[in-house]
Amino acid sequence: MSCPFGATRAPLAELAPLSGPLPEAYPEAVNRRYRNIEDPGLVRAILLRPEDFTPANALDTAVDLEPAALRILAAGRFSLPPVLASASGSEHLAVRRVVARFFSPAKVAAQAGPIRARVEGICAELAEQYRSGEHIDLAHHLAAVIPPEVMQRLTGVPIPPAAELKRWSQDSLELFWGWPDAQRQVELAASAAQFHAWLDGSVAEAVARDDSNLYAALHHSGVDSARIRSLGYFLMIAGQETTAMLIATALRTALREGSWEKCADGESTAELVRQVLAQASSVPTWRREVAADIELDGEHFAKGEQLVLKLSGGVLGEEEDDSLAFGFGIHRCLGAGLARMETEVVLAAAARTLPGLEPAGEEPDWMHLLSFQAPRTVWASLAMAGEAA
Repeated sequence: MSCPFGATRAPLAELAPLSGPLPEAYPEAVNRRYRNIEDPGLVRAILLRPEDFTPANALDTAVDLEPAALRILAAGRFSLPPVLASASGSEHLAVRRVVARFFSPAKVAAQAGPIRARVEGICAELAEQYRSGEHIDLAHHLAAVIPPEVMQRLTGVPIPPAAELKRWSQDSLELFWGWPDAQRQVELAASAAQFHAWLDGSVAEAVARDDSNLYAALHHSGVDSARIRSLGYFLMIAGQETTAMLIATALRTALREGSWEKCADGESTAELVRQVLAQASSVPTWRREVAADIELDGEHFAKGEQLVLKLSGGVLGEEEDDSLAFGFGIHRCLGAGLARMETEVVLAAAARTLPGLEPAGEEPDWMHLLSFQAPRTVWASLAMAGEAA
């Protein structure tokens, strides 16, 4: 089947910082620390052997933190013990079984209607602003709004106020997957400590409430509070922020590449989202640590070696292959179906409810870290707004 968005492949691939060779996107400190694996076949082989290539470094900081930042974290008793994405073996599987129940295909599918209605309501509120000629940031009004609401409905756990959640999420992503300087590390560590403290209280409240929410279910399965908090930290950040990033990238692509009107059609929307996942996913890499000296597919890996695995872009983008976008093997993202569905529904509903949108302003800047990327803003305006008004 010919891809209706094939002509847009080059612009997206060129703009997304992690779509090209990884060493070109990373500072020297990161390139010295990590070995980049960009061959899709080798990435799959590595991910199928979690006992040899462990997720132990999944929540490590990408660069060493300075003593001042470490003191702030220590004072806040900051701790993220291995759980789910950072764990392996029977411990990983036991937690995964509990969490998977909250993201079953049936429960995910049931969210499509509420998401569509919410997007239509937001767009209706924005329509008058568009008609008057205002520029609106869709990343702020749509991409940032929907994923936290969906996460709360599916898990039943407390969610921080929107502004705090966004700040804590972005700060923690930068702290763990970025390369901040010493002063910035102090600021980010203080933010992470605040989020960690908030999670302490929210986990205790949800467990005590015991109303079939995710934290209570984990507690009943024998998961201790520290690991529930660790899972909550990752779920709050990656579980909703990466979906917001994916939605922003899809919105930007539809607008910038002239596909907005086509996206009112569900089939075309699904194809565009698949292209985004293949070429410029919001999570285009992930990490692994080598457990022991090993030969794999003709490559030697030394014990303790730190790896960055490419999941999107490069060869995968050229071949329009999104099969690695959510990982591979036993650690494949439990929210894969949810993230894809959310993005498709948000884009299709917005395109239907706000026809005639076009990009406003210059090409947006892209945020990128070790494993994350997305346009920071998605400004749009209504074509011929002045005449329409």
